[in-house]
Amino acid sequence: MKIQLNVQGISQYSMDVNPKFQNSACGPTTVFVILNYHAHQASTEKDINELYKLLGGTRIGLFSWRLIKNLRKLLGSSWNISRCTLAESLKELEAGRPVAMKFDKHFSFQWFAKPTFKYHWVPLIGYELTDNELYLILHDNGGRNRESQISKVRYAENYKVLSFVKIEPK
Repeated sequence: MKIQLNVQGISQYSMDVNPKFQNSACGPTTVFVILNYHAHQASTEKDINELYKLLGGTRIGLFSWRLIKNLRKLLGSSWNISRCTLAESLKELEAGRPVAMKFDKHFSFQWFAKPTFKYHWVPLIGYELTDNELYLILHDNGGRNRESQISKVRYAENYKVLSFVKIEPK
């Protein structure tokens, strides 16, 4: 079984993103990509730099609680922004809605884990079940001189450091 949403990714290192923000702009970039996907329902026309400031981005990244609190303020009560489980995330994808997914090796106290990313927000855009193994499909938010690419990662190698935030219009 495979589900993959047609989501247009963006690099956090694009020329549109302030160079001072680029290294830590994965959270605002993820939110920007998801809001663009919901463009016909989004109540905001902010760019990544504005989202960086409005969501409370810092040089070390964007904390989940801060993303949730500030995005709720920004979008208002017509949106549901909340933490969710893996099962809820998969249901969101099945309903056609991408999910914000965070890899966080440091604040999950998994110092010896070897996840795909140490600390990084990405849009979760799909999943695939192959031979009873779950793979998560995501946009990686690009790199220096590289556009965002779609990647597939094994859930089993990353589950200890993953958290999910759903961003859904009500």
